[in-house]
Amino acid sequence: MQQIIQDPISTTYRHARQYKTIYLSLLLWIIVGSILRFSNLDGKTVWSDEWSTIVFSLGHSFRDIPLDKAIDLATMLELVQIDSSRNIGDTIAHLLAESTHPPLYFVLSHGWLELFASDGDLISIWQARSLSAVFGAIAIPAMFGLGWLVFESLFVAQIAAALMAVSPYGIYLAQEARHYTLAILWVTASLACWVAVVRCLSRQQTPKRSLIFIWILVNSLGMATHYFFGLNLLAQALILLVLWWQAFKAYGDRSRLLLLPSPWRRIGLAVVGTIAGCSFWVYRWQQFPHERLTDWIQQDFDRPWELLFPLGRLLGWLLTMFVLPPVEGVASWIIWVSVLILLPILGWFIGASWRYLKTVSHPVEQAVKSFVGISLALNLIFAYILGRDLTLAARFQYFYFPLILILGAGILNRQWRLTPKLWRAKIPIAAILLFGCLGGVVIVNNYGFQKSDRPDLVVPAIAEVNQNLPIVIATVYRTHGQAVETIGLAWEWQHQSDLKNSSTSSDTPQFLLLSIEDDERTTTANLYRFLEQMSRLDLWLVNFSASTTLEDRTLNDLGCVANLEVRSRESGYRADYYRCQLESVNAKDNY
Repeated sequence: MQQIIQDPISTTYRHARQYKTIYLSLLLWIIVGSILRFSNLDGKTVWSDEWSTIVFSLGHSFRDIPLDKAIDLATMLELVQIDSSRNIGDTIAHLLAESTHPPLYFVLSHGWLELFASDGDLISIWQARSLSAVFGAIAIPAMFGLGWLVFESLFVAQIAAALMAVSPYGIYLAQEARHYTLAILWVTASLACWVAVVRCLSRQQTPKRSLIFIWILVNSLGMATHYFFGLNLLAQALILLVLWWQAFKAYGDRSRLLLLPSPWRRIGLAVVGTIAGCSFWVYRWQQFPHERLTDWIQQDFDRPWELLFPLGRLLGWLLTMFVLPPVEGVASWIIWVSVLILLPILGWFIGASWRYLKTVSHPVEQAVKSFVGISLALNLIFAYILGRDLTLAARFQYFYFPLILILGAGILNRQWRLTPKLWRAKIPIAAILLFGCLGGVVIVNNYGFQKSDRPDLVVPAIAEVNQNLPIVIATVYRTHGQAVETIGLAWEWQHQSDLKNSSTSSDTPQFLLLSIEDDERTTTANLYRFLEQMSRLDLWLVNFSASTTLEDRTLNDLGCVANLEVRSRESGYRADYYRCQLESVNAKDNY
């Protein structure tokens, strides 16, 4: 009798210990993931999209940049200075007028940047990126919650949180001053609501009104953060449409379509509410001046073998969500050794994935599998049919990233359950987490996912050849994309001058942003007019997209001689160098 009385207490104590262990493990993964996300946060160069985020977040406008005239270094850096007169209204107004993004993250970033800085201060790169890192750290417990909702298992939820903590892809996004980690949080929350609704349908239960309201709110906030959040909603909707069709076929009187059971009426309310909440941003997107800003994702696949590129990139991005060897900035033998070490693990993981996907039978897990399949298919539809290749950028894959990790947790859980010996069951989980963590270290130390713009390599090349002559860096202003590239050079120049304690006027560049008209001759003429006012200078044409020839006259006629041995072709920049000596040039020509 005493044993019978003690058993419930013993069981309760045992469960309490299990819960304590799981939650302590979750805390450990949050700490590990946070350390990886905040390590070396300001140690990598800032690329153009990050500068765009910073400028708009501060409430500045790129239209304030003077065109067709020389801009000194201090003036160029005003766009990344704290200005207390700029408010959230300025941030929203300038963003909607000049960019292709909805404003939620930029509004939050505006307050974050002003929180720890004073008026007139240059922005801190660490602070600019730290907001994204905070959202990235929050994604770890959020993934724990999503894992529990999908599998109803705290153990699998713990694996999902661990995978998010060490995911190289997740760490890469968290270390950029961009909105993708906030968007991942909304994707995770939206998927959690969607999973709860799918489970209600599988159990023939009606979703609670509070769940529907939260779902609508999250979807609206997600669309107010990034437009590709809509791909997440599309994948959800397609699966719900299939489930609705199955319910419709099973419903006795098809003529009474509007009288479907209560769950579908609630889901219909969620659909209507989501459309209403997102419609404003869809309307605004149609008004944005986005043609030139998004041209870079347009692909024509002129050569047959180019058709394989989207598939290869998509597979590569999927792998980086779990592991990433050092692939940039290291010796080739290190890359090969790392890949050879990873191959057996990747081979096992791909095989385990195939076996898991074939045996999935639970309605919620089937829905998750279908969601991932539809998401991958959407990438290929955009690339091959719509001519917009989303695989060109790893960051665009965020809209299904959480469920990729959920599938990974399911795969590892299946292996755990089917392996008779506990120590053998632990090996694959430990291996995936270990190599994921090493992949995080790769990101932190800039051996993978390097920035597409590298002003830190261009500025030394410009400074090295200068012989105390005025330096002019000229580019063509088509969109604010060229402006942020120039800001990157200005910031890097200031940073390296601070390191050398050098700020003399002779080694401080001027910047010339030339407006582009329908006729490029106007741009070239404006460049020539500027040069005619100078005497001797070092001219660098950076990403110069207009002709340097005006009718039968060239830069050489003005006294600017190209030095083909001194040029820079670093990532994101194409810089051509001219040494100009203009004393003998006839400056009276008019164009």
